[in-house]
Amino acid sequence: MDEALLRSLTPSVLTVLVRRGADFAAAEDAVQDALVEAVRVWPADPPRDTKGWLVTVAWRKFLDATRSDTARRRREERIEEEPTPGPTPAVDDTLQLYFLCAHPSLTPSSAVALTLRAVGGLTTRQIAQAYLVPEATMAQRISRAKRTVSGVRFDQPGDVATVLRVLYLVFNEGYSGDVDLAAEAIRLTRQLAAAIDHPEVAGLLALMLLHHARRASRTAPDGGLVPLAEQDRTRWDTAAIAEGVRILQSALARDRLGEFQAQAAIAALHADAPTAEETDWVQIVEWYDELARLTDSPVVRLNRAVAVGEADGPRAGLAALAAVEDSLPRHTAAAAYLHERAGDPTTAARLYAEAAHKAPNLAERDYLTRKAARLNSRTRH
Repeated sequence: MDEALLRSLTPSVLTVLVRRGADFAAAEDAVQDALVEAVRVWPADPPRDTKGWLVTVAWRKFLDATRSDTARRRREERIEEEPTPGPTPAVDDTLQLYFLCAHPSLTPSSAVALTLRAVGGLTTRQIAQAYLVPEATMAQRISRAKRTVSGVRFDQPGDVATVLRVLYLVFNEGYSGDVDLAAEAIRLTRQLAAAIDHPEVAGLLALMLLHHARRASRTAPDGGLVPLAEQDRTRWDTAAIAEGVRILQSALARDRLGEFQAQAAIAALHADAPTAEETDWVQIVEWYDELARLTDSPVVRLNRAVAVGEADGPRAGLAALAAVEDSLPRHTAAAAYLHERAGDPTTAARLYAEAAHKAPNLAERDYLTRKAARLNSRTRH
């Protein structure tokens, strides 16, 4: 087997698939599968036209994957949009697949990426956005993960922490992205909570329910984004909020705090406020302090800076924001908001326009663009 030949043919085969209409991430997966097939078949039956063989097999793999994905989506569409409250009566194989993909031979980050791609149905681009890395970097990580597990037996399931991370990212993509996976993530987390007595599993389920309760109010009739402070709170799902708070309180009582419980506590404080003005921002900052201690996440520090701006004033928020890396997604949007609250509409308008160019989705981009336009109009008059 001439591995150098395989490597040299990969770019041209990938180009053929993309020209035929495959998106880059799907084409890359198909080519990788074709290379694995070549390693298996060629030693005993080498083809006359190596490139033609690879193109044919890769295209077939791409079509099979596309059909499988279409069938999966059709099954999901037949499921009711909203998750059913209460315990899940039956368990299917999906949660087991999550555990198997979180194989001990993989690093946690690679296991999460592979599971999101193989089981969660997310694209490489969506996973890269969740990890705050370039798409090419994530594509390489997923390819390495596939190679790592290609020769191992899937009889050693991964740990709960990795599976929770996957479910969390799947929910986030379903909640704010292009693919509706939030209800499926809640369903699987309910199954996990029923099977495992673990405070962080309960914390994650509470977090999902509290965020999902606001779903109906997050977009305007025209599809525009409605930020938390402007949402119609009468449209929030009070039953889901009550369930989420109950689950969270039970988890916190066990005194084994984890990041998902801390995030759920922040969401519960938002849900508990009758109006945006009555939000207990001081407590929210305290919970962000706990969350920063648990995770040391730059995203947490960014959100904490905004909360500080609400609790102690926009100047204090800007000072906290100055300690956060400015390359972080939504850093510019946070700076724009704090400058607007500080009475600097000119700077805020400029930053809102800049943030719009960096927005990860169309709804957010349109919202930021409108904010910039309103402030520019106000300053001209």
